[in-house]
Amino acid sequence: MAVHVIDEANRCLNCKKPLCQQGCPIHTEIPKMISAFKEGELKEAGERLFENNPLSVICSLVCNHERQCEGHCILGKKGNPVHISSIENYISDIVFDNLKINCKPSNGKKVAVIGAGPAGITIAILLTKEGYEVTIFDSKDKIGGVLQYGIPAFRLPKSILKRYKKKLLEIGVKIRPNTAIGTALQIKDLVRDGYQSIFIGTGVWRPKTLGIKGESFGNVHYAIDYLANPKVYDLGETVAVIGVGNSAMDVARTAIRHGARNVVLYARGQKSDASKAEIMYTKLDGATFEFGKQIVEITDDGPVFANVLYDEEGKSIGVGEEREQVYADSTIISISQGPKSKLVNTTEGLKATNNGLLMTDEKGQTTIPGIFASGDVVLGARTVVEAVAYSKVVAQAMDEYMQQGHSIQLSGSEWE
Repeated sequence: MAVHVIDEANRCLNCKKPLCQQGCPIHTEIPKMISAFKEGELKEAGERLFENNPLSVICSLVCNHERQCEGHCILGKKGNPVHISSIENYISDIVFDNLKINCKPSNGKKVAVIGAGPAGITIAILLTKEGYEVTIFDSKDKIGGVLQYGIPAFRLPKSILKRYKKKLLEIGVKIRPNTAIGTALQIKDLVRDGYQSIFIGTGVWRPKTLGIKGESFGNVHYAIDYLANPKVYDLGETVAVIGVGNSAMDVARTAIRHGARNVVLYARGQKSDASKAEIMYTKLDGATFEFGKQIVEITDDGPVFANVLYDEEGKSIGVGEEREQVYADSTIISISQGPKSKLVNTTEGLKATNNGLLMTDEKGQTTIPGIFASGDVVLGARTVVEAVAYSKVVAQAMDEYMQQGHSIQLSGSEWE
């Protein structure tokens, strides 16, 4: 791999106006990273990457690079772009364990981080660096959120998350696993115990439903639930996946790795929004695709579809009357997901939009001063790098809020 990475670094043109950097949601200084790498300054390059993006080693593996840095590389206009992600991963991975995170002395102020996903980990690192005493609360037994329970190990080795946990503990972050805020402990308890600010990064864990007959049958499952622990599912040999996004690709490839022999992904539209690379890997693994299929029902034998009708311009104009029973041992629904509502239901004044996402201002402050949020619970299901980029803004806003001496003020009913 090292020779490949060196070859790729040597292909970089070191553009004066690096389009690759502009295409990166967190604006990684890619030309400087590659120059430092070529000059043998690996440690410096790794430190610079971490300073800009604390989840650099993860983003280098799971980002949609073809639509971001690599998709904007000038060499990709007429040929193959520089494989920037491989260079970034090589640097970040080799430097990470020995990376020293310099933290200011404790300022005595406590911060609660609810959710140990990408946003929560980023906030915890950035605020600990500023001297805050951070405690992470997560409903799961391991940190990572969607990184741990939503992305298969063949795309993101879980050993990386163990390394992140070790790094968090090294800098003094406290972690409370299996602790869902909004159940036994509520936000009012955190305020009572002196947390000056609270961050919410609970992600989106409630699957969106189709609302059709048969969705409650025993042969039907949701993608977000399946990916959390695929070993406990007995899907059989034939699996129908409803949806063709990146999550559906993960479902199909995971099912094949767990014994399914015939996996088909179905979509109402004519194309997939997943990355080209994920589509190619899904096909390579043995899954097939069916487009223009509207699911209308699920039976004990599998899903029932109607063909989508299109006009001459390719626009959908309805569905045909004929129904097609597809025989499948299991049907997995993968049409996105939304946030759970425990925190909103147990915290007066904490407001959500009509689709359940937390309402915040441009700096991540919710409808309760001192309580902030970012990541998927605010933006909806997005990429890891977008969650990190937004969380950097929120961490700065939280720091400014606490430096001004503010604290969380809940309404009186919260204390009744």
